[in-house]
Amino acid sequence: MSGKSNERSNLVDITYSQLHEFLSGQLEGTSPKQVVEYLTPRVNQLKSLRDPFGKPSDASRKRIQSGSVTLSDGVVFRIEDADKEFILAISDAFKIDEVSAFILLRSFMYNQGLPSSEPGDSLVQACIEAITPFYLSERLSVFRVLIPLFRAKEDPSDPAFEVSTSFLPQILSDGPKFVESLLAEYTRKDFKEQLVLLEVLFWTMWGSVSCDGSLVEKILSAAFSTNLGNTHVDANIFFDNEAKRIEQDIAVLWNLITIEIFELETLVDPDSFQISDTPSRSELYHSSPSSLKRIHELVLKNDSSQFVCTHLAWAFVLYRVTSTASEMSDIPDSYRPFLDSLIVGPRPIYNAILETCLRPDNGLFSILFHMLTASPFFVSVLAFKADSSITDSNVIAFRSVFKGLVLSLLDMTSVETIPDFDGFVEVWIALFGRSESQSVAAICRQYWQFDWQYAASRRAIFDVARSRFPIQVKPLIRLTRAMTGSGFLDTDPLCSSDDHRDVLTEDRTICDSHVFYFINSLPTYAQVIQSQACTGAHATYEKVPDRSGSSSIGGLSYTNVRPIHLPGGSLLPPSSVGRALNSEGGEYMAICWNHTHSGWKLMLQLLTDFINRRDHYAGSRKPNAPPPADRHSPLVLSVEDAGVETEGGIDESLITDVLDLIRSVVQDNPDQAEQLMESLETPTSASADPSSPDLVQLTMTILEETFSTITPRSVKTSLPTALITSALSVLSAILTIPRFSTRVWIYLRSTSVLFGTGRTSGSASVALAAERARGRYTMTHSVSHLVQQLFNDATTLILPDNPDLKRLKSEVLLNALKFVHGEIWIEHLGWRYANVSDRFDIGRRLSSVFVTVLRHTPHDVQDGPFPDLSTAVLDLLLFKASNSTISPLVSSVAAGRHMVQLLYQARRKADVRRVVLLLESKLELIRLLLNRKRALNESGKLSLLEQMLCTRVSDTGSADPSQSRAEPIDILAAYVAQRDVGAITLSSVSSAPAIVGHLSNPEATAATFVRIVQHPYDDLALRFAVWNFISLAMNAEPALAKVFVSGQVHASQGEKKEKKDVKGKGKAEGRVAKEALENWEELWELNPQLLCAVIRFLDVTWQHNLEHKAVLEELRKDSAFWTRLSSLSCRTWDLYQSQNAQEFIMIDNVRHSSMHETISMHCYRTALKAYGLHIIALDIGQTYTKDSPAQSESFKSMASRFRNDEDLMDLFSEAVVSSYRPELFDELETLLKKQFPGLSVAQLQSQDPLDAREYGDRFSLSPSLLQSRLKGCHDPNAMEDPVDVLEQHLLSINLNQSLSHSQLSLTESAYFLLQKVAPYLRADQSVRHNFISLAAALSSDMAMEKRQGDMVATIHGKRLSVLLGVLEVAWFAPVDKPNEIESFVQLLANVRGIVLNEFQRPLASLMGSFMVPFHRALLQIIYFCVKNAIILFQRSPNLSPAHRWKVTESVDASLEMVINGLHVVFTSAPTRRDLELDLDMELLVSVFEQCTRSDISKSSTPWLTKCQQHDVIDASLQLFSQIDLVGLSDINLLVNRRMPLYVPHLLLFHTALASIPSAAEVLAGKGLLAAYINSAISPAVSAGLIDTTIPELSRQRSPAHYVYCSMISIVSGVISSLDRQHNYFGLYSGQIARALSWSVGDEIEQVVHLSSVASHRSPVVEKTLRFFTPRALHLLQQLASLFEPVTEDEELLRPLVVHLLHRLYRLASNIVRAYTVLLGDEEDWPIQEALIIPHSKVVLDEPASLGTLLELGNSTLDTLRELVNHPAGQSLVVVGPVLSTRYGSTLNVKQGVKTARRNLEAILVYTITQLAMWLLKPDFDASHNDMDTDDMEAPRQEMSKDRRGPRSSMTVADRLRRGMTGEMAADLKSLLDKAKPVIKKSDDVLNLQEKRVDLTDVLSNFLRERITLPS
Repeated sequence: MSGKSNERSNLVDITYSQLHEFLSGQLEGTSPKQVVEYLTPRVNQLKSLRDPFGKPSDASRKRIQSGSVTLSDGVVFRIEDADKEFILAISDAFKIDEVSAFILLRSFMYNQGLPSSEPGDSLVQACIEAITPFYLSERLSVFRVLIPLFRAKEDPSDPAFEVSTSFLPQILSDGPKFVESLLAEYTRKDFKEQLVLLEVLFWTMWGSVSCDGSLVEKILSAAFSTNLGNTHVDANIFFDNEAKRIEQDIAVLWNLITIEIFELETLVDPDSFQISDTPSRSELYHSSPSSLKRIHELVLKNDSSQFVCTHLAWAFVLYRVTSTASEMSDIPDSYRPFLDSLIVGPRPIYNAILETCLRPDNGLFSILFHMLTASPFFVSVLAFKADSSITDSNVIAFRSVFKGLVLSLLDMTSVETIPDFDGFVEVWIALFGRSESQSVAAICRQYWQFDWQYAASRRAIFDVARSRFPIQVKPLIRLTRAMTGSGFLDTDPLCSSDDHRDVLTEDRTICDSHVFYFINSLPTYAQVIQSQACTGAHATYEKVPDRSGSSSIGGLSYTNVRPIHLPGGSLLPPSSVGRALNSEGGEYMAICWNHTHSGWKLMLQLLTDFINRRDHYAGSRKPNAPPPADRHSPLVLSVEDAGVETEGGIDESLITDVLDLIRSVVQDNPDQAEQLMESLETPTSASADPSSPDLVQLTMTILEETFSTITPRSVKTSLPTALITSALSVLSAILTIPRFSTRVWIYLRSTSVLFGTGRTSGSASVALAAERARGRYTMTHSVSHLVQQLFNDATTLILPDNPDLKRLKSEVLLNALKFVHGEIWIEHLGWRYANVSDRFDIGRRLSSVFVTVLRHTPHDVQDGPFPDLSTAVLDLLLFKASNSTISPLVSSVAAGRHMVQLLYQARRKADVRRVVLLLESKLELIRLLLNRKRALNESGKLSLLEQMLCTRVSDTGSADPSQSRAEPIDILAAYVAQRDVGAITLSSVSSAPAIVGHLSNPEATAATFVRIVQHPYDDLALRFAVWNFISLAMNAEPALAKVFVSGQVHASQGEKKEKKDVKGKGKAEGRVAKEALENWEELWELNPQLLCAVIRFLDVTWQHNLEHKAVLEELRKDSAFWTRLSSLSCRTWDLYQSQNAQEFIMIDNVRHSSMHETISMHCYRTALKAYGLHIIALDIGQTYTKDSPAQSESFKSMASRFRNDEDLMDLFSEAVVSSYRPELFDELETLLKKQFPGLSVAQLQSQDPLDAREYGDRFSLSPSLLQSRLKGCHDPNAMEDPVDVLEQHLLSINLNQSLSHSQLSLTESAYFLLQKVAPYLRADQSVRHNFISLAAALSSDMAMEKRQGDMVATIHGKRLSVLLGVLEVAWFAPVDKPNEIESFVQLLANVRGIVLNEFQRPLASLMGSFMVPFHRALLQIIYFCVKNAIILFQRSPNLSPAHRWKVTESVDASLEMVINGLHVVFTSAPTRRDLELDLDMELLVSVFEQCTRSDISKSSTPWLTKCQQHDVIDASLQLFSQIDLVGLSDINLLVNRRMPLYVPHLLLFHTALASIPSAAEVLAGKGLLAAYINSAISPAVSAGLIDTTIPELSRQRSPAHYVYCSMISIVSGVISSLDRQHNYFGLYSGQIARALSWSVGDEIEQVVHLSSVASHRSPVVEKTLRFFTPRALHLLQQLASLFEPVTEDEELLRPLVVHLLHRLYRLASNIVRAYTVLLGDEEDWPIQEALIIPHSKVVLDEPASLGTLLELGNSTLDTLRELVNHPAGQSLVVVGPVLSTRYGSTLNVKQGVKTARRNLEAILVYTITQLAMWLLKPDFDASHNDMDTDDMEAPRQEMSKDRRGPRSSMTVADRLRRGMTGEMAADLKSLLDKAKPVIKKSDDVLNLQEKRVDLTDVLSNFLRERITLPS
C-alpha cells in the first residue's frame, strides 16, 4: 500500500470514545461523511469481539522495529527509536498487536498528553500505568460504537442512519454467528465488558437479528446459567459499590433481553404469529414446535423467583399459542404434541404459570417497580449520580419491552383478579409516567392509538378506576396523568431538575388530547349511598331487577327516584340505572351510575371544596342538608355526601394530584389548555352558579393560603412543596392561553404573596429560603418558570386600545424582575445543591428571562412593548450594573468549560447538556448586552460587564488551586476551539481592549481558529462566526491582528530571524486567502458566503496594511493574485427574477422562503465584488505617490477594464443598481395596523449588528420575533393564515433588504475605487471622455428615481457619489467632439432631472429631512457640470441651439434649487453654529457663483428676481450683521478651522453679486454699504487696527484682515457697477493709509482697486484720494523690489509665489493709470500729477522713480515673454478638483498673459506720460530732485522746430530736462521696441478676435513727438 506520509491519521486523532459520541449525536461538529471516514479503516477491528486490538505477532513487531508503519487508512508514520521501547512494552502488557499498541500510544499522547513521572521512576512503567485507564476505556468503547449503529438502523430520522445501513452489513455479515460470539465472550470478560456486551446483545436482537429458536435457547441458557449475572455468592462481601451496581445492571439487562427475545408485541399480530407448517415468518422461534418445546422445558426447569419476569413473558407466549390453537379448526400435526403438553388438568398451563407469577411472595410488581424506579436503565438521575457504566440510559426501547410485558398481563387475566392491584397501578404509572417525556411519550401514544383500540382487556385498568370514580379519585387521576406523555413531575424524586419540560411534540399532543376527551366524557359516576336511602316512603333510590345482566352482585340494579345534582355540576336524571360495586348488607352501598359527566368539573369542585373547608373549617363536619320536600326538585349532593374518599377532608395530596393532572394536560400545549378552560367554564345545567370561582381564582387562592401558612418556624418541619409547585405550574400553563392569561395577570397584581409589593417581600421568599437549607429547589424552579412564562406572555400581542392591561402587565413584570433578581439571581451561585443540575437550570431559566426582554427591546427602547421593563433590565445589566448582578453571568462562563470536562469524565451527559444550555443562554445574554452597547455608540467607556470579562474570576469548578482563577475571554476562545459554544459572543467581546492579553496562548488560539475556518467539515455557522470574529479583531485589536496574520505576539530577537519568522508565518496565513482565490470560481458557485468571509478578511487586512506590510508585500507583488481578484470583482451573472417570499420551504429544519437560497447567494456574490473592488482600491491608494506614480499590480489588473467602454459600463452600471422596494414596508405596516395594531415594524428589527447578519430572509426583521409575538393569533380555518401572510411579507422585506445592503456596499466600493484611480486616469484624455459617457448613462437612472423614504435617500446619495467619482476622473476634460458634446449635454439634462426630482428633493435633503443627506454630492456634480459648460461655451461658439437650450435649462433649474437652499442656510445660520451647515453654505455659494456668471447666464433678471422673492440677499446681510466675523467667540473652533463659520462663504456670495452690475445695484439697494460700515470690525478698521495676524493663529492670516479685504473688494465691485459716490475712504482712512504703507497683497490690491474705481465717481472722493498719492508711490517702489528673486532660496520658492506675483502685477497695473495725459492736449495735462522723480535710481525707502517704473516694466516684459511661449490652457498652479473659495479655477497661462500684458502696457503709458509732464513743469528744480548733475552731460544741440518755437536762451532746468531726456527716452524706446513683438504674440495666446490698435506704436509716436530722443 502506498502510504501518505506527513498527514494526520483519524485512527490516532479520533478515539473510539469520541467516535461513539459522534455516532450518538452527543458531540457536534461532525458530519456523516466524516464519520464514514472514521469508521472505514476500523471495520475489521469492530468485527473482532474477542480481540479487538489483536494479538502480538512477529509481523507487526518487525513493522515497528523497521521504523516505519503504514496504518489501515494509508497514513505512513515514522517511528523514532526511543518510541519503540514504549510501544513493545504496551503490547506485552496488554497482550495486543504491536501496531495497535503504536496507535494506542499515539492516540493517548494526542488526546491526553504525556504522562507525568517522578524522578527515578521507570518511564516505560509510568507510561503503562498512565495509559491503562485509557486502554480499558477504548476496549469498552470499541463495543459501544456498535450500539448507536444498531439503534440508528431502526430509525430513519437518526443522523447515523445512513452510516448504519452502510457499515452494519459489513460488521454483521452473519447475525446468528455474531450473537453466538457475544455469548461466548460474555463469560470471558470482566463485569464492565460483560455489561457492554449485553447491551450490544440487546440492540442486536432488537432489530438486526431474528429471534430464531436456536438463538432464543442459547440466550435463555446463558441467562439461566448465570442467574441473570448473579453468579457470585459472596458478592456482598467482596464486591465494592461499583461492582455491586454493575451486577444489578447486568441482572436488569438480562431481564430485558429474556423478555425481548420472546417478541411479545409481535405475538398479538396475526400476520406475524401463526400456527402453521408454512408460517409467514419462519425465522421466528414460535414457527418451530420443537423450539417451543425446548424453550418451554428450559423455562420450567428454572423456576426461581428471580426469573419471574421471564416466566410471565413465557406465560403470554403459551397463552397466545393456546388461544390461537383453540380458534383453529385444523391444527397442524407438528404442533399437536406441544399443544397437548400445555393442558394440565382443567386449565391451560399458562394459567398456572401466571398465578405463580402473581403470587405476592414472588414479588413480580415489586421487581418491576424496582427496576423502573431504581435502575439506571430507566432512571437517568441514577445513571448520573452513580456514575453508571451503562452506555445508554432510559431509552425508549427498554420501556417498550416492559410495556409489552405489562399489557400481556392484561391480555391474560382481568384486572380485578390481580391480587396486588395497587402495586400494578404503581408499576403502570412508573412505566408510562415516571421518566422524561421523550422516553415515554411514544409508548403512551402507541397505547392510546393502538392498544386502547386493540382489545377491551388492555384498557381494563382504566375501566376499573373509572367505575370507582369519584369514590376513589386518586387512581384514575394518577393513571390518566401518567398517560399524558409529559413524563414525571418536578416533585418526583426521580426528576433531577425542571428539564422535563420539553418542547411540545406530536406524541404529547395526541396523548393530551386522548386524556382530555377521556376525562371530559366519563360514562359512569360512582356514588356511595346509605342503605336506608333505598327504603321507606321517601326513599331516594330504589332497587330494581337487573335486566341487562351488567350487575354482578345480587342480580339487582339501582335507580334514583328524583333528580340528583351531583358534585361536579352534572344532573343525574330520575330513573337512571346504576349497579352495585359492593355486596349488600352493609350500611353503605357503592353505586356506579350509567351517567356521562365531565371529570374536569368534578376536579374543579374538589378544588372549591378544599378552599371552602379551609375558610369555614370549625372542627366538625357540617350536617347533611335534608332533601327538598318536592320530589321533582333535584337533590343537591356535596362531595362528602357523594361518598368521595377524603379521609376526613380533602387533603393536600388529592389537590396536588388534581393540579398535577391539569398541568400535565395543558403544559406547553396552549390549544389543549384553551379547550380544557372552556370545558371548565361551560355550564352543565341551568342551576349552575355563574359566580363560582374559575380555575385561576382557585389556584391563586390555594397559593395565597398555602404561602400564608408558611413562617420561618414552620419551615423546619415540612413544606407543602408539591402543592405549591403544582399550583404555580398550573398558572404557568394558563399563561400560554391568550384568552385566559389576563386573569393570571390580574390576580398576580392583586396579591403580594409571590413577588411582594414595594420593598416588602412576599411570603414566597420564606418558602424559597427554606429550600436553600435542604438543597432541593423544586419551588424555586416553579417560581422561575412562572416568571419566564410571564415574560413570554408579555411579549405576545398587546392591544393599544387597552392601556390599563399594558400598565398592569408592566407593574407585574417589574415586581417579578425585582423578585427573581434579588431573591435568586444574585445569590443562586452560593447555594447548596443536592443535585448540581438544579444550579444549571436555575441560571439558565433566569438568564433566559433577561434574554427574552432584550430580544424584544428595539433600538429605541420607547418603541418596545414595555419600555419601563426594557429600561430596568438595561440599567440592571449594562448601564447601572453592579458586581452582584454581573458576577453570576461571568462566573458561569468562566467555570463552564471546567465543569463540562468534569461531567464528561463522569459520563453525566444530561448534565453536560444542561451546562451547555446554560452557557448558550448566558452567552446569548452577554452577546445581546454587548451588541446593545455597541449600537448605542458608547464604545469609549467600558461597561462593568466588559471589565469583568477582562478580569480573572474564580473558577469554582476547578480542583487545582493554581488554576482556580480563569480568564473569561480565554475560556470563550476555548469554547470555540472545542466546537462547543461562544463564537458569536466572542465577536461581540471584540470591543474589549487588549484581548490578546487575556489569552493564555494567543498563538495556539489563532492557529486553532485558522484550522476551524480551513476545515471543510466544520460546521459552516461556526466557520462564519470565526471568520467574523477574525475580521472584527483585525479591525479593532492590532495586537490580536498581528497574531492572526503573523502567528506570533512578540517580535523575534534579531532582525534576520524576525524577517524569516514573519515571512514564514505570512505564507502560512496567506495560504488561506490564496487557496480561496485559486478556487474562487468553484466557491463562487457552491459557497459564496464562505468566499465572502475570506475576502472580507483580506479587505480588513489591507485596511491595516502598515501593520502587516511585511506579510502583504508578497501578495502585493503577485500579479496572479490581482488577476483573480479583479476577475472576481468584475464577474457578471444572471440576475434574480423575483424577491417575493411566496412559498415556504424547510431548510435544516427551519422554515425559509423558497427564494432564500437564490437571493442570499446573489447578495454574497455582490458583496464579494464590493470587497474585491475595495481591496483593489486600497492597494492602489496605498502604492500611489506623486513623486513616483508607478502603476501597481492591482491597478494593472483593472486598467484594461477602464479603457474598454463595455467593461467600464458593465462594472459601474451594476454598482448603481438598487433593488430596494419601500412599498414592502408600507404594506407590512398597513397589515400590522389593520390586523395586529399592537405590533410595529420597529419591534421586529433584528438585534444583531449589521456586519454579523447573514444575507437572506432573516436579514433585517426577525421571523422568530414575529412568531413569538403572534403565537396565539394563528387561524388554521382561514384560507390564508394571517400570521403566515405577515411572515411572507416579512421574509420578502428581508430578501429585499439583503439585496439593497449588498448593492449599497458595491456602490460604496465603486466610489472608493474611482477616488483612488483618478490620479492615474486623468492624464489619459481618451479615458476621461469614456467617463463622461459613463456619467451620462449612470445619471439617466438617477434622474428617473421614483421611490421615497430614508433608505432611498441613502441609496440615492451613494449613487450620486459614484456619479461624482466618475466626474472627478473626467475633471474638466475638454469636450470637443460631437459625441462628447452630446454625452455632456445629456449629462446636464439628467442632472436637471435629478435636481427637479419630486420624489427625492435636494431641498428636502438640505433641510435635514433624511438621515443621510445627498445634496452635497449633487452640488459638486452641478459645480462640475456648470464649470465644464462654461468651458464648452468658450471653446465651442458654434454649439447648436438645442444643446445651448438644454444647458440653460439645467443651469436655471440648478440655480433655482441653489437659491432656495441659500435661503434655508442663511435663515438657519444665525441660530446654529453647525459645521455641516457651514459646508452646505460653502457648496451652495460656490455653485451660485458659477451659475450666475455672465458667460453661462446671459440674463440676471430671472435668478435675481428669485433671490428677491426668497429674501436671500436680505437674509445674507442680516446674517452678516449677526455672526461673529472674526471667530473669537469660539477660539477652539477658530484654531481648528483657521476661519470663522459662514464668513468666507457669505463674503463670496456678496462678491458674486457685486461682480454683476444689476445684482450689485440690488445689493446696494438692500443696504450693503451700510451693513459693512456698521459691521463689528468697522471701529477697528477706522482706527487702522486690523493686523494681518493674531496670536491665536500662528502663521495664519487674521480672519478680521480677510474680512476687511473682502469687504473692500465687494465695495469696489458695487461702486464700479453704480454711478454714485460714497466716502468709504474717509470712513476707513486709517486702515487704508496703513495698507498703502505696505501690508499684504490682498489689502493693497483691493485698496488700490477701490481708489481707481472711486476716483472717477466724484470730485470729493478724488480730492480725498490725493492724500494717499505719496503712499501709493512708496508702495510702487516696494512692489518693484519683489519681482526679481535675489537669493537662491527665493528662486526655490518661486513656484509657491506664482499667485502672489500674478496679483502683484494686477496691483501695479491698477496704480499706474495715466490715459488722460496720453489722450489729451498739453494744456489739459494735469502737470501737478507729475509725481514720478525723473532719475534712474531705485531706493526702497523713497517713492517710486522713473527708474523704478523701467525696472518694473523690464521684469514684466521678461515674464510676459516666458508666458507667451506656452499653451494658453496650461496650468501654472494646480488647485485640484476641490472647490476653492479663493481661486475659482486653476491659474493658467492665458490669465497670466492677460495680467502681465495689462501691467506692461500700464507701466509704459504711465512712465512716458510722467516723463512728458515733468518736462513741462515750470518749477522743475534740480536740487529738489537731489540729482547728481556732475556726471550729467548737457550737450547743446540745435533745436529742431517744435510748435513752441525756438528759445533765445536755455536755463539750468532746460539743460537738466534735455540731459535727462536723452537717457530716459532711450531706455523707454528700448523697452518699447522689446515689448512690441511680445505684445503682438500675446494676441494669439489671448485669442483676440477683433483687431486692436498696437499701443506700442502709439507710445513710440508720442515719445518721438513729445520727448526729444537722442540721435
